[in-house]
Amino acid sequence: MMKKLIAFVVMALPLFAFAQKDIDQRVEEIMAKMTIEDKIGQLNQMDGRRDLEQIKKEVREGTLSSIMNIVDPAVTNELQRIAIEESPAGIPLLFARDVVHGFNTVLPIPLGQAASWDEELIEKASRNTALEATERGIRWAFAPMMDIARDARWGRIAESFGEDTYMAGRLATAVVRGYQGNSLSDQTSMAACAKHFVGYGDAEGGRDYNTTSIPPRTLRDVYLPPFKACVDEGCASIMTSFNDNDGLPSTGNRWLLTELLREQWGFEGVVVSDWGSVAGLIPHGVAYDKRDAAHQCIEAGCDVDMSSRSYLLNLKELIESGEVDMAVLDEAVRRVLRLKVALGLFEQPYARTTEKSDIYSESVLATACRLAEESVVMLKNEGEVLPLLPEKVKRVLVVGPMADAPYDQMGTWALDGDKTHTVTPIAAIREDWAKKVEIDYIPCLTHPRDRSTAEFARMQEAARKADVVVAFVGEEQMMSGEAHSLSSLDLQGAQGDMLEALAEVETPLVTVFMAGRPLTIARQVEISDAILYAWHPGTMGGKALANILFGEVSPSGKLPATFPRNVGQIPIYYNHKHTSHRAKGTEGNLDSIPREAYQSVMGHTSSYLDVAPSPLFPFGYGLSYTTFELSDIKIEKTAVTPDESIKVSVLLTNTGRREGTEVVQLYTGRKTASVTQPMKELKEFQRVTLGAGECRRVEFEVPVSRLAFHNRDMVLAVEEGKYTLTIGTDSQTGLKTYFKITK
Repeated sequence: MMKKLIAFVVMALPLFAFAQKDIDQRVEEIMAKMTIEDKIGQLNQMDGRRDLEQIKKEVREGTLSSIMNIVDPAVTNELQRIAIEESPAGIPLLFARDVVHGFNTVLPIPLGQAASWDEELIEKASRNTALEATERGIRWAFAPMMDIARDARWGRIAESFGEDTYMAGRLATAVVRGYQGNSLSDQTSMAACAKHFVGYGDAEGGRDYNTTSIPPRTLRDVYLPPFKACVDEGCASIMTSFNDNDGLPSTGNRWLLTELLREQWGFEGVVVSDWGSVAGLIPHGVAYDKRDAAHQCIEAGCDVDMSSRSYLLNLKELIESGEVDMAVLDEAVRRVLRLKVALGLFEQPYARTTEKSDIYSESVLATACRLAEESVVMLKNEGEVLPLLPEKVKRVLVVGPMADAPYDQMGTWALDGDKTHTVTPIAAIREDWAKKVEIDYIPCLTHPRDRSTAEFARMQEAARKADVVVAFVGEEQMMSGEAHSLSSLDLQGAQGDMLEALAEVETPLVTVFMAGRPLTIARQVEISDAILYAWHPGTMGGKALANILFGEVSPSGKLPATFPRNVGQIPIYYNHKHTSHRAKGTEGNLDSIPREAYQSVMGHTSSYLDVAPSPLFPFGYGLSYTTFELSDIKIEKTAVTPDESIKVSVLLTNTGRREGTEVVQLYTGRKTASVTQPMKELKEFQRVTLGAGECRRVEFEVPVSRLAFHNRDMVLAVEEGKYTLTIGTDSQTGLKTYFKITK
């Protein structure tokens, strides 16, 4: 054992000495000593949740390059030792994990993080996540996910940053910066992975893994820009998506992975398939078997085969037969080795050690709590029921299945979260407020799908004695996420009936939703006095909600996705295109239409007969415990050229009685262009905190190049003409001005 360890040290020293040399030179030196079997092994990634002895055998044989889902440093270090000392090429392993929204300390789901509109805080929280994960030996995280999601039936909307292209790119790059830090070689840094490339969020009918039919112009203007932003940010890797688009599965799409990603965008990092998606070409119907699938995907530009072993079993034969050129294999291997060298694995291959653990540390938990606070969106506050100030509220009844659901509260992809560390709402309320307010607690339902009404009578009796009722409802963890699509977005189980029973009592009702997606909550909004939408808020979600409910913190979240009135409105999103028959906003009342009208064409608008064309809540919407007013919009120049910036400002005044934070949003729009355009598009935003009565001029500078789109000739360009510019506090309201783009 000691001789082998000494041999490794001797081998590693020259690599350490070359640390300042060009990474490519180091990679060529490594590759010069590799056999074809060694090279193919570097493209094989497998799950670690298998028999450990079998994994050790594969590592010794050099048939594993990276391993997912092992988070025990003792195990990762032992496997790493075997790779370095006993495998043919002695190349370190790379340990990977779906680190989607926090590691041990679980953050709000990404859709919830997006509701904060706070990229700096998201970056800070992501850096903390990297600190926790790297303690466990994880150096490759399969996040961020920036799929544009406009269908809440799709379970993986929870992992997205919502429906807007600009926001998704801006927040995804914040995660990349947080995970990768100042240098990948820092042992506290993880390689980020932008996913899923591309169009996965547009799965037909919201059914996970399904086909997409995204036209080339929409693909380039809506779905690709967040990935381009991550490439420009230096994201180390990109993951392909399960879906096909226009008949081509992403993992085998050469135009997407080579011509666009590498040749046009200049991406030099690793492309990894999603789980089994190389072999997924077979059920897609474009490959006969794994050999055919491996051939197509390696030629397309997919470097690493996640879990299907298609490359491992077939690439050597494909190369020996001349069907795949050796140069194709070498390029893929170079990219994998570049990442391992950049991560410093040849010098520091083992899990990092620290005198004081960052896992569940005070600072990490504090940041998670702050992000959870900023993620909460207040949708209604009739009669200023909130906050629950002790001077006006003496007795509070807490009910509902999500009031004490430590596992469900963490949401999807909380693989490493420990529910014993979760602070639930009832726990936080009792700890922080039981001495000031009398707290009654009746869960009423054991979980969100519970249909029992046995506790309703007792709940109603307690509600009559209370000054206010706070009901925690929503979705359990398994109701959203991968392979968890829904055809109905109504509350599950007897939760709706529970709220109806509470409304009968007429005690003020505060309803708190904890869910992985926008739900159809029109009836609950109607019968509740106040509504907080907290998403799945993670480890510190209960503390964050208690702080908001009792007025320690004013809500500041804004919706990152449009809320439909009913599921039939889907897809519904704010930046829809201009149409020839635009809805007026008055349609949708079927009962008001006289019977004789059914015999003729009515309205001549793009709308439904039975529901208003407007959403329940628009993108960007959210209330505060104070009020804000926008005034005096000023634009510096009403005519700008494509190489200039639009400089505009607005006066923001806190017109309420307490400090608060507003998210000021800037939208542009154009009615006439060479191709149809969205009604408006988000182009910039700022979080602004003001004291009571304070006034501040908020300034924006937007590069005109940000207004480019793919024109009739499919060229990305800024077109001349007249544009609208709206500054508001959501996507439907605001102050408007105009400007022209000229040559």
